[in-house]
Amino acid sequence: MFQKFLSYFIPINILNQKSLINKSIEVNWNNGQLVLDTKNTNYSYGSLQRILRMGLQEIGLSKIREFDKILILGVAGGSVIKTLVNEIGYKGKIIGIEIDPEIIEIANEYFNLNKIKSLEIIIEDAVSFVENSKQLFDLIVIDIFQDNFMPFFLFDEEFAFSTAKILSKNGHIIFNTMVTKKSEEVRNLEYISFFDENLFEISKISKLEKFNELIIIKKL
Repeated sequence: MFQKFLSYFIPINILNQKSLINKSIEVNWNNGQLVLDTKNTNYSYGSLQRILRMGLQEIGLSKIREFDKILILGVAGGSVIKTLVNEIGYKGKIIGIEIDPEIIEIANEYFNLNKIKSLEIIIEDAVSFVENSKQLFDLIVIDIFQDNFMPFFLFDEEFAFSTAKILSKNGHIIFNTMVTKKSEEVRNLEYISFFDENLFEISKISKLEKFNELIIIKKL
């Protein structure tokens, strides 16, 4: 494909649209790979996939293969789901929560997300889902952005507790955050303080792709 070849030299845009949730959704060829972007950041595949892959590696790929159920909060194009299924070989149940139905339509059309049989997509607000869910998950990936902005609810104590409540014993949370200034470092530290160190084990991987910081939480 000529567009794919040309993208090694310059990004090639093949879709640009808006939704009620996202002001800009782009599908681009970049360095020979189809990626999902917004105006200011990568949403799926590309750098984001590399970042979340590192978080999964930190937990342990062989351990993840044994998990029973995984929750993804913020699906977008589904790159972390593709990593779990295609690269790690995870065969268990994956539930993906996404507030924007139009972005799921794009993920299905351009990234074949609907071909993953073990995946269930639920169009719902993440807060509502975690507050009302009766299920337990071995891994919860939190990757919710509006362009390059992180909604404030992600760092609320109540949301942290609700997420921890549906995490199984010895389960993990991978929380992808962006840190561009001192106040955001403080924000992340305050979020970490919500978790009792006697009940949770917490680590961080900082300065991934320059500005991303993964917070990894294990329930003891």
